[in-house]
Parts: sequence; structure tokens; C-alpha cells
Amino acid sequence: MIDANSQFFAILTQVGEAKQANADALGRPWLITDMGVGDANGTDPVPDRLQTRLINEWRRRPLNQLKIDPVNPAVIIAEQIIPADEGGKWIREIGLYDADGDLVAVANCAPSFKPVLSQGSGRTQIVRMNLIVSSAGNITLKIDPAVVLATREFVEQRIMEELYKLDSKQSVRVATTANIVLAGLQTIDTVALVAGDRVLVKNQTVAKDNGLYIADAGVWKRSLDADTSAKVTSALLVSIEQGATLADSRWQLVTDGSIVLGTTALTFQDVTFGLAPLRSPAFLDNPTTPTAAQFDSSKLLASTDFVQRAIGSFAKSESIEGGNVTLTAAHIGARIEMSSGGTLTLPNANLLPKGSSILITTSLGAGVVNLAVQAGGVLALNNVSVVTPYSMSSGSDLLLVSDGSVWRGHASLECLRTSQLFAATFGITGIQKLPSGDIEMWGITGGAAAGVIAPVTFPMAFPNACTNIQMTYVDAGTQSPASRGGPVQVGNFTNTGFNYSHSGSSSGAAQHFWRAKGN
Repeated sequence: MIDANSQFFAILTQVGEAKQANADALGRPWLITDMGVGDANGTDPVPDRLQTRLINEWRRRPLNQLKIDPVNPAVIIAEQIIPADEGGKWIREIGLYDADGDLVAVANCAPSFKPVLSQGSGRTQIVRMNLIVSSAGNITLKIDPAVVLATREFVEQRIMEELYKLDSKQSVRVATTANIVLAGLQTIDTVALVAGDRVLVKNQTVAKDNGLYIADAGVWKRSLDADTSAKVTSALLVSIEQGATLADSRWQLVTDGSIVLGTTALTFQDVTFGLAPLRSPAFLDNPTTPTAAQFDSSKLLASTDFVQRAIGSFAKSESIEGGNVTLTAAHIGARIEMSSGGTLTLPNANLLPKGSSILITTSLGAGVVNLAVQAGGVLALNNVSVVTPYSMSSGSDLLLVSDGSVWRGHASLECLRTSQLFAATFGITGIQKLPSGDIEMWGITGGAAAGVIAPVTFPMAFPNACTNIQMTYVDAGTQSPASRGGPVQVGNFTNTGFNYSHSGSSSGAAQHFWRAKGN
């Protein structure tokens, strides 16, 4: 018997539990299509998960709505409308059926009599079932609008949902001009907010928090027309009503591609400020244009990038006869040719944009050309600072590029000349490094007695290995090298040296010349 202690609830049947588990595992939609109501033969039913049918079902029709509870995402709400001309029976039990016709959920309810018009008290009745599920992600509703009735609430809700998806949004009272705390009533752009004001938030340090909000004394919430990803899409437009700086402006969301609200950074752009007329526009500030293809000779606009490329990036060439000359910012992008000796003082790299460049060349046979820097300046070749004044070679060149603080040499003869790839020490004993990584060393060792094994130490150790050694007999006298030097034998060579010996006689001035190769 129904009394104050009676419990009313809805559960999935055993079949429903299995179907939801299968839908969640496979990611396939689970179609719930119909709702049945019954009078339970006048009893007070208790839902049983093993049920496959209602006790006494007197009506089964398609659902008109199936949605997730906006307050609790684990609850689905199923709804059916019984028109005024159906009824004359009690409603004590409710069942949900899927597209296969299986009873997947069952509920009991407080007894309710559904009259018909012939009884003089007909009414349209809404029957709802609130059902807790483990996951509502794959539960869907497939309806035929030709056979399903809809409540006014449902129609209004559907209209608003579609309106909210439009890119053109209801205007906001103000827009932010800086990062704000998304809570509390505050003053934005000189406007004191009241609860319920719409605000465009566009300057957050964390750009994913930008968007349309409703001002509140507590924590702000996103506005209903921009609170889901489906409602916030690229090209969203909103007008600003008030504000000292942004009143009557219009802002557009310029974040392209798919947007996940609360994750994707949102960027808004003023689409009204500084617009130029279409006919004979006068551009302000720093307008840009795409760079035309190389060698293009059409009537396309030419960007500064195109112009600089067309002239080889060096705007001019200047010849200096010689003497002491201090270069300035006016010489940036120029080729400077020194036809005779002198000192060139470079402009201060700290006062120039990064990438500022000067090409300096010296004429073959000209006097010594020195490069100096202003106080505190630095000149570096091959990423190694050099002492200034630095003397350039005759017939050489040096491309200098500023990194904002240091003048660095690039891709020039002076860089090759001073590169460690070509480092060499010349003399009776010497070293020559080659760009390939090969190294040659040479020297002369005193004449050791015949048959004696003598060591020779390289002026430096080979980084990896010594691969070849050659020795030649040298005699300052008149003796025949063949008879005096005799055969020479080399052995036990390592990264640091080798041993040698020879046979035959030699004069006091006899020596052996050696050359070693390695890497």
C-alpha cells in the first residue's frame, strides 16, 4: 500500500545493464526509442532488474526527449507526452525500450490517474523517468518528429540551443582591457559592473580562459550562448556597448580550427578599429603584404622584403680611399670597399637591430686595413672574440652581422683565414689542419747511430689516429744519401709519436726528415 514510507525509483534491467556495458566497450550508440506505462494491475510494483516486461502495460509510444541532466551528468531524463484523448487508466509503472524492443529500464511511480476528454477532465500529461547510469556518453535518442509530441519547454529549449550556436552573439556591456580575476563585481574599462552583466573577457594571461561571461558577486560563469564548444566557433562576433576605450567596437574570435572550450587558447580581434576606405585607402601604422615571387614584374604590391631581396639585401656600395673612418647606422646594409690602408671603426652593435650587416672588402695590394670597435664593443670571428684593432688581409673580405651586442664575422675569406679548420704552425717542425679533419705534421730528427731504435714525439697528439709516416735521409755533406743514410725503418707509431732506425754510415750533419698524417 502506498504511504509516506513508499520508495519510487528507476533502474536498468539486466538486459539494459548488458547493453550499456557493450555500448561503452565498443563506443557504439545505444538507441533508446520508446516508453511504456502500465497500471501494474492495481498493485504497488517494485522495479526488478530481472523484468523483461511491465506487469500490465496499457500504452507504449516513442519518446519525445532523452537528455542528460544538466545538474548531474550521470543521470538521463526520458520524457513522453500522453495526449488528452488517451487514458482513462492509472499509471503506476514505467518502462524504457530500445530499438530492439527490449525492456532496458523500469521504474515505479506514485499512482496517477490519466483521464480522457470523455470523462470531462482530459489533459495532456508528461511522464518523465530519471535514470542513473554509469555513463551517458553512448546513450542516444532517435525520434520521428511526425509521430512525437513536444512540450513548449522542449521547443523553446531547442530554439535557444540553435540560436546559441550562431556566430553572432548578443552584445556585451563591456570588454576587458587586461587580465582580470573571474570573480566578484568589479570595474572594467571605467564601467562598474552589476550582477548579470555580460562581459567579453579577451586579455587573460591564460588564453583558454577568454570568452563570454556573466558578471556575478561570486565566481563568474560563461554565458549560456558561449558555454560549450559547439557554441564557441571561429569567427564568433560580439559588439561592445559601453567602456571608455572599447565602446561601440566589434570583436571577432580569430582562433581557427576545432575549439575545445576551456582547453583551446581563444584570441579576439577588433574588426572595426582603423578600417581604411576601399577606394584609395590611406594605410596607417605598419600594414603588410605578402611577398611576391622572386623576379615578379607584375603590378602586385612590393613588400620591403621583396625590395631588399631584389637588390641583394645590400642597399648600396661605397668606396673609401683610406684613412680613419667611423661607420654609422647609415652604413648598415652597405658594401664598403677599402682601396688603401686605414682604420674602420664599427658602429655600436648595441644600438642596432639584430641582423644588421656590413660587408667590408680590401683591395689586393692595398695597405693594412684595421677594424676597430667603439668602447665596450666586441668583434668575433668564428665565434671567438679577437683583439682590436684587427688587421685584415690584402684582397680579403669580411661580412659582419650584429647579434644585438657583438659584431660576428660570417662566410668570408677572413673567417676562413682565422678558422681553426685551417690552423697551422710553420717551421722546421710544423702542423697543418685541413677542413676534412686530416692533420699533417712534419719535422727533422738528428742522425742516430746505425741500428739504434730512436723515438720521435709529434708536436701534438693526433685526436684519433696516426695513419701514415714517411722518412727521408738528409745530409749536409757530399756523401751519397744511398750509401750514408741506408734503409730507414719506422715502427710502433701511435697518436703521440713513433720509433725509427736506419743502417749505414752518416756524417755528423746527417738527419732524417719525417712527415706524418692522421686525423
